[in-house]
Amino acid sequence: MQQAKIWDADTAHRYDTPGTGMFAPEVLEPTVDRLAHLAGEGAALEFAIGTGRVAVPLAERGVSVTGIELSLPMVERLRAKVDEATIPVIMGDMATTVAPGQYTLVYLVYNTISNLLHQAEQVECFRNAARHLVPGGRFVIELWVPELRKLPPGQTATVWQTEPGYIGLDTYDVLHQYVVSHHFRFDDTTQAKLFRSPHRYIWPAELDLMAQLAGFELEARHADWTGAAFTAESRSHVSVYRIPETQ
Repeated sequence: MQQAKIWDADTAHRYDTPGTGMFAPEVLEPTVDRLAHLAGEGAALEFAIGTGRVAVPLAERGVSVTGIELSLPMVERLRAKVDEATIPVIMGDMATTVAPGQYTLVYLVYNTISNLLHQAEQVECFRNAARHLVPGGRFVIELWVPELRKLPPGQTATVWQTEPGYIGLDTYDVLHQYVVSHHFRFDDTTQAKLFRSPHRYIWPAELDLMAQLAGFELEARHADWTGAAFTAESRSHVSVYRIPETQ
């Protein structure tokens, strides 16, 4: 599955859920609070900006935001909210595409680095972040922790969310660190809709090594955007990497 085909117009339409899900205030506000604090008086660059879920409210806080995005349908949804002058977007992939200017903050939220399906691409994503940052600048990644502890021998799938009308499960290829997320949506009929997306999962320690290869230092890691402690039981993490003031 090619990423450009996955993030098509239908997916872009379903992605926007104002006020609920990823767009719920209790999810979005802590994210924007933390990113605005980390950006400080400088500019921010969002890798895989999508429909502007985070970028739009961050720009409303007074932060100058630029985006990089592979999917034209996602950008078209963003353009229905703000114009190019408000949030400029450069079309391309987050591992190699270069945006003009320098930034105090580059950020990549909601597990999106795992959309890069090879380790080398993920390393290049870190290097791309580094080339955009001023000395002392930060790269923030939000990423889930692989749930391999739930896999008994011979089992290859985990159910990670169930609620009325929705089931989410992941199938794992542990040899290649490859996972496919399956999102089943259904109603009272016998029919269901399935959306699938492939990912390469990354352990926190591996992520730290990728950062080191690109010249970053780990500054902080928390279980969420509010700063909760990251523990062995945490299902996800927000990791902040920093370029040293002097190289």
